[in-house]
Amino acid sequence: MRLFDNGEIDAALTFPGLIDTLDDAFRSDAALPPRSHHDVKRPDGDPAVLLIMPAWSAPSAEKAYIGTKIVTVFFGNGKRNLPGVMGAYLLMDGNTGQPLAVMDGNRLTLWRTAAASALAARYMASPAASRMLMVGAGSLAPFLVKAHRAVRPLTDIAIWARRPEAAVAVVEELARDGIEARAVTDLEAEARTADIISCATNASEPLIQGKWLKRDAHLDLIGAFTMQMREADAEALNRARVIVDSKKAIDEGGDVAVAIAEGSYSADSIAGTLADLCHGRIAGAAEGGEITLFKSVGVSLEDLAAAVAVWEASAPA
Repeated sequence: MRLFDNGEIDAALTFPGLIDTLDDAFRSDAALPPRSHHDVKRPDGDPAVLLIMPAWSAPSAEKAYIGTKIVTVFFGNGKRNLPGVMGAYLLMDGNTGQPLAVMDGNRLTLWRTAAASALAARYMASPAASRMLMVGAGSLAPFLVKAHRAVRPLTDIAIWARRPEAAVAVVEELARDGIEARAVTDLEAEARTADIISCATNASEPLIQGKWLKRDAHLDLIGAFTMQMREADAEALNRARVIVDSKKAIDEGGDVAVAIAEGSYSADSIAGTLADLCHGRIAGAAEGGEITLFKSVGVSLEDLAAAVAVWEASAPA
């Protein structure tokens, strides 16, 4: 059994390749059992969660795999100078059950989350989208920028964060990879002119107001993963054609689920899922300057597809 660290995962993946891989995966018949969510009681009183996310290849797959991501979310880890979310991915042979690899769960999640957002944007965002606003300066930010650059001709990339120095740090990180971006402080002004707005924050109150969104804007909501978190207001949902990565977004995570729970948005208004887009059952956006919105809560299929891509790119023939 092999152990894959960050460097090996990075060496095995590219965004154009992984986006195509996810597109194929969402059109497959892979099995996606419900993920297990367990509250972990801690003596210090800080909330903690254990998530178990399994998936396996369709029975007809030429090469079959079983995968499980095990993730912990410790909300008090900030004061310990540790990441709040940590995990590992176990990949197994789907025909024999033999363990094949353990991969860094955090790194795999960064790649697949960004690739899924870019896949949605490939179907939903204006083909001419050139201005991107990245809201948030965490570990996902540079991945999201690189992923969206793989599907749209971005020429102006703005980074906003509550702490301006954090936005500057992302700009500097992107520059090391030859990507030009700029740190900004006026969120509203940038949001009003952006073609693509990608949000990956821990916000508990909406950062993006629906009234700011221009015609043809595409809003990508990733960060709000609990019912106490929110990155966009209900007006943004009601003005947009909303696609979710899975039906779990209806009752889990922030933004869509929160708006439904408070009665400011209806689940019936959701146009469909990312799988519907990939299958061609629904259109990404109607003509006429429609605003589009993608809400991501995470799908185990994305982890499986990314892990298999790493394995098959790295394993001996």
